[in-house]
Amino acid sequence: MTTERRMPAVDADERSMLEGWLEFHRRTLAVKCEGLTDAQLRTASVEPSPLSLMGLVRHMADVERSWYRRVLAGEEAPPLYFSDEDPDAEFHLTEADTWQEAYTIWQAELAAARQAAAGFALDDLSKGRHRRTGQRMSLRWIHTHMIEEYARHNGHADLIRERIDGATGD
Repeated sequence: MTTERRMPAVDADERSMLEGWLEFHRRTLAVKCEGLTDAQLRTASVEPSPLSLMGLVRHMADVERSWYRRVLAGEEAPPLYFSDEDPDAEFHLTEADTWQEAYTIWQAELAAARQAAAGFALDDLSKGRHRRTGQRMSLRWIHTHMIEEYARHNGHADLIRERIDGATGD
């Protein structure tokens, strides 16, 4: 599988620009994971951190689910991996955890996020509320936050990938 990434248009309207950058960063994380074995994708960055590429994909699946399904759409969508007992469970991988499973779940959450966002204007406030602050958020805020979230974690992914096989890049 080869993931295509396109830079967002430089003259797009605001929504297209935000969604273009969000898609670019979603695809960047997929690119960072391409061509690796399950064992490599489970490789932790550096002890004692459990941070791994597969863990990042699982984390982002939960983040997409939280912001777009729970907060924006107001759905009852329980966490995929984490819990109150293990708030970092997405990073606690075992030999049984596979890339195919993590990738499939992430792609399903991306599809659900796109569908939820399509029903809102940028200024529309979410149906649900942020779990800690109780605030309703605009789609613009959620998109901007997600771009930041992916950009930060893609930096982590760069370093992890370089550690695994020396690959560097955009």
